[in-house]
Amino acid sequence: MCGMCIECGETMEDDDSGVSFGYMGKDLRLGVDEVARLREKDSKNLMQCKKLCLVLDLDHTLLNSTRLSDISPREEYLKHAVPDALNGSLFRLDRIHMMTKLRPYVHKFLKEASELFEMYIYTMGERPYALEMAKLLDRKDVYFHSKVIAQGDSTVRHQKGLDNVLGQESSVLILDDTEEVWGKHKENLIKVERYIFFASSVCQFRLDCESLSQRCVDESEEEGALVAILKVLKRIHSIFFDQKRGDDLLKTDVREVRSNLERSCISYVGLLIVLASKISPF
Repeated sequence: MCGMCIECGETMEDDDSGVSFGYMGKDLRLGVDEVARLREKDSKNLMQCKKLCLVLDLDHTLLNSTRLSDISPREEYLKHAVPDALNGSLFRLDRIHMMTKLRPYVHKFLKEASELFEMYIYTMGERPYALEMAKLLDRKDVYFHSKVIAQGDSTVRHQKGLDNVLGQESSVLILDDTEEVWGKHKENLIKVERYIFFASSVCQFRLDCESLSQRCVDESEEEGALVAILKVLKRIHSIFFDQKRGDDLLKTDVREVRSNLERSCISYVGLLIVLASKISPF
């Protein structure tokens, strides 16, 4: 921590001082052996609680944000919208010059997922933004605590990884709309349909369509993407901890469970595609 070994007090070179865990403590870096020890300890605790790890992307997965200056003329009504009109899911954040729309069902999703998973946020956004979004999603700080990983915490530029997640790769699932950033961990990934609420995101991804806000509609609270994803997560969790299998949980691999379910169950694909397309007017 701060360039010094917390065990012996010796000054350490940045390149040789292990993996950065700055989101847990300023300038904190852990050696490879210590990371392995903590992961093993964490995994045993999670197995006893019948929990897995879930790493959650922010933008276009749990929410959609836009700069206030990028709001289109057809979206101007949002600046004056009463929050209750959108079920309290629209936020104007003047201090960071942004507007954020939470994805429908996100609060129920997080509440139910937290009973089955230890959850992390992992975003390519900068830390101040990530912390603002975490406050919107977790106002009482019961889901994430300090487990908010931002762009500056990544060990590889423009990539996400599980290097600084204290969970065994065999017990981690990832929820993200972008597959490419998870080059080494695609087997852990459940790809979710992008949440495109603002017009600026249509431009960002060069889509030939109108945004949800331009159409004055939103994903369905009852049949949207997160409803579908939660069902898949519950199914994977159920299979992983199925006592009838008789497997040693520490040797069970959630990546195999996810892969087998994807190959054998048509409903897996159906849930992610059919339900995610449901929309409803404001």
